[in-house]
Amino acid sequence: MTKTAIVLFNLGGPDSPEAVEPFLFNLFNDPAIIGAPAPIRWLIARYVSAKRAPVARGIYAHLGGKSPLLEQTEAQAAALQERLGDDFKVLVAMRYWHPFTTEAVAAAKAWGAERVVLLPLYPQYSTTTTASSVREWMRAAKAAGFERPTETVCCYPEEPGLVAAMADLVRTGWAEAAASGRPRVLFSAHGLPQRVVDRGDPYPLHVERTARAVAAATGIADLDWRVCYQSRVGPLKWIGPATEDELDRAGEERVPLVVVPVAFVSEHSETLVELDIEYRHRAEEAGVPAYVRVPALGCHAAFIDSLERLARDPGASRGLACKAAGRICLGGGQG
Repeated sequence: MTKTAIVLFNLGGPDSPEAVEPFLFNLFNDPAIIGAPAPIRWLIARYVSAKRAPVARGIYAHLGGKSPLLEQTEAQAAALQERLGDDFKVLVAMRYWHPFTTEAVAAAKAWGAERVVLLPLYPQYSTTTTASSVREWMRAAKAAGFERPTETVCCYPEEPGLVAAMADLVRTGWAEAAASGRPRVLFSAHGLPQRVVDRGDPYPLHVERTARAVAAATGIADLDWRVCYQSRVGPLKWIGPATEDELDRAGEERVPLVVVPVAFVSEHSETLVELDIEYRHRAEEAGVPAYVRVPALGCHAAFIDSLERLARDPGASRGLACKAAGRICLGGGQG
């Protein structure tokens, strides 16, 4: 059988307090994040990363000084590897910190991979995540002389296993919150600047599709649910509604909340600090009767089922989700 490297894309995170500023620099120096010409972007990235580093180090201090994202992703890779067997090699490629894409390319080449499947741990496609990671893989693979037949999983916002796993977790959270009244489910996703969406990025559409599919799969009659967006930074207009505003609204209406990280499949600072600490505090101050945060999917068996299905058949990601993305969606095709 063809030796196939399965490359799991994720954001990455600093592995020490000293790594915070260079991690942020790598993030803001990505043209998918800041679209200015290279020299200007470099200067902006230097300035912003230095300015934000002290605050970010404070956030990571809640997590022992580093991001848990790599360990989470490695656990998912190990679970997927066990399912796939020896003809596959599951590798992790982080976009902004170790193991970088260049390291994953080197590992795939050393293993002797004859075929590559790029599998983003971003269920919903965005130019700022999946597209950026795919471009970096293609650049690094070409530079390393490792150009093999490559298929890309575009996106999988309504993949059955992902939906089943999230619905299972939502039902558990809803039952807990229901002790304080009839809950409202907030599907909270990382936000994007409005101008990115205005250029045709399909991310909000994909988030909505995931939320709608999960809400239906819970089987809860007349489920009260909404999509909202977190992690706004800077002066630009961001897509909404904002998660903070939905917390305030629930407080005014005295509605218990079940908060679901709909676009995060692993725990990291946006879930463990922003959702669990900062937003919980805001909800309590707003008078929300109960605040239940649903875990990220992690290694939920149904989610690993999804990853296995996509790894074995990357074309399964084609269809409505990719058609909705239009010309900028990679569509699961050859790269």
